[in-house]
Amino acid sequence: MAAAALSRLISPRREFAITLVESEAIGTVGVGEATIPPFVDFQRLLEIDEAEMMAAVQGTFKLGIQFVNWGKLGDSYIHPFGNYGYEIGGVSFHHVWHRFKGLGDNRPIQVFNAETMAAYFGKFAKTDGQQREDLPPVNYAYHINATAYAGFLRRYAEARGVVRQEGRVEHVELNGQSGFVDSIRLEGGREIAGELFVDCSGFRGLLIEQALETGYEDWTHWLPCNRAVALPCNRDDGSPPAPFTRATAHAAGWQWQVPLQHRNGNGHVYCDAFMSADEATDILLKNIAGKPTADPNHLRFVTGRRRKFWNRNVVALGLAGGFMEPLESTSIHLINTGINKLISLLSLDGVTQAQEDAFNRLTGKEYARIRDFLILHYNTTTRDDTEFWNYCRTMSVPDSLTEKVELFRQNGQIFREEDELFTETSWAAVMMGQGIQMHGHNVMADTLDPAETKRELDEMEKSIRYAVGVMPGHADFLRQYCPAPPPAPAA
Repeated sequence: MAAAALSRLISPRREFAITLVESEAIGTVGVGEATIPPFVDFQRLLEIDEAEMMAAVQGTFKLGIQFVNWGKLGDSYIHPFGNYGYEIGGVSFHHVWHRFKGLGDNRPIQVFNAETMAAYFGKFAKTDGQQREDLPPVNYAYHINATAYAGFLRRYAEARGVVRQEGRVEHVELNGQSGFVDSIRLEGGREIAGELFVDCSGFRGLLIEQALETGYEDWTHWLPCNRAVALPCNRDDGSPPAPFTRATAHAAGWQWQVPLQHRNGNGHVYCDAFMSADEATDILLKNIAGKPTADPNHLRFVTGRRRKFWNRNVVALGLAGGFMEPLESTSIHLINTGINKLISLLSLDGVTQAQEDAFNRLTGKEYARIRDFLILHYNTTTRDDTEFWNYCRTMSVPDSLTEKVELFRQNGQIFREEDELFTETSWAAVMMGQGIQMHGHNVMADTLDPAETKRELDEMEKSIRYAVGVMPGHADFLRQYCPAPPPAPAA
């Protein structure tokens, strides 16, 4: 992703070179990856043809995330990508909905969200540029085969002048005066010098940590899951791919299901203090849609972040910068926004302290806000059926999250700070889905004319029902728009 985005800088008029160092010997998880809507904008930034990309990566569309057994056993809710309704008289919709609920209107808030209703009925359509005037376009993201997507971007980047170098990094040469990275040496002796290095080496952090000793801030107390077992499987029941990711809570963690066109990606994220690897694997194998197509891949991680994401002339992206587990599909998003910030701050005449400081401050805020949103899912459960959930329910949480929950519980207030990723609807969907009830609402909602506002709510629901009703099924849309070649038969 970084090489593809930065390849835009390469031109005959500019003395600028990008070398991408990676090794085929280092495997990838490759069981399906879920994204969120800003990833769609990344494809537009690169001027990638969406249908071509989706066919190449066996992609499907994603309208949100379904959470099962999180608030309590048997519960299920969807965190949608679009908003609940729209502002009425300058008042956020969930306040208006709460007022009318108090007046006896028992419609669930979900019926006022097109993405949720389309997800429940297995429908999908791209509506940008052709939507009804009274409805916003449908917001969506993708499910992709991450390994295939990496290959797609490799071809894209190389076609635009990026030079790919196969090999493992054996040594990092630091400048004796500045402490900057001067060069890296690969196995076999080849040395590659550079002015700026982007560390995408995963948890190992070959440059940011092993060479520069940046340090790591451990968030295990708040996000205790530290292991995962992943594997792909067939969909033996012949069911169509769902237009959403499913996250199902288990005894000491949760399971993801990411539907691709011809198979599912699956994984079980868990805490090894409460569950063994064998038990986690057994639970996963008992809760997948068909026969596994690979052996289980066991992963270890520590939730948290580097103390610096940009240190001297090294910028860490992805797992090299930090990891907060895949619960809300933010891993690729953080790569995406890291690239965006790097491009915005990049200059071709050296690295300054101001650049480094700005990147670290902005990225640190972004990580902290996403961290709080993830903790919300664990801490606001009422589950007491296992020691893991007892721990999560009673653990201390950051003051910033406590304030957010209490404001919502009191009067439904949600304040989105600066360029915070998650919207009012995101926070409201998860808090209500987890069982947090609003005791009141914005008093400005009480100033709206009841009869006129009810007519507006009725029309809103009617429009969403009609729009979803005329959408094709998700599988039908995929067959028409971006059909992926059938998988090769097993050897």
